[in-house]
Amino acid sequence: MGLDRQLREYLSPRRGLKTVILGIGSTLKGDDGVGPLVCERITGKVSATVIDAGTVPENYLAPIVKAQPECLLIVDAIDFAGDPGQARVFRADEMSAFAFSTHALSPHLFLDLLHQEIDVDVCLVGVQPGHTRLGEPVSSAVHDSIEILAGALMEIFPSS
Repeated sequence: MGLDRQLREYLSPRRGLKTVILGIGSTLKGDDGVGPLVCERITGKVSATVIDAGTVPENYLAPIVKAQPECLLIVDAIDFAGDPGQARVFRADEMSAFAFSTHALSPHLFLDLLHQEIDVDVCLVGVQPGHTRLGEPVSSAVHDSIEILAGALMEIFPSS
């Protein structure tokens, strides 16, 4: 199932819910920049609150809690042994199997801290990186996924 279809199946029922889109990653490390690059493309073009958390999502717990979202969509480069640029939607209960390589806090701990404060529906859109070397540009496969993801988010969460 392609990302576009998978994302629409997951998010379409959540259309109209108060949503935060949290981008995680480093634009200095090639394909690891997925989250921030998606945020850059959709900021001001979606009805959701967009937060580029860089490599420290734990620093944005308070703004997420303050926003009181019903849905939290996390966008990050995740190594799930797919092909570079391949993307998948993971539910919160599937996220504990993955560790974010660019920051210290595990997704499981991040979600535990978040859920201590608010009850929110969480999912992760993970894009398989091809490379995450410092100073490298984003690969063409991951660039294509960024464009598809940004387009889908702008359609699902149109700005008012």
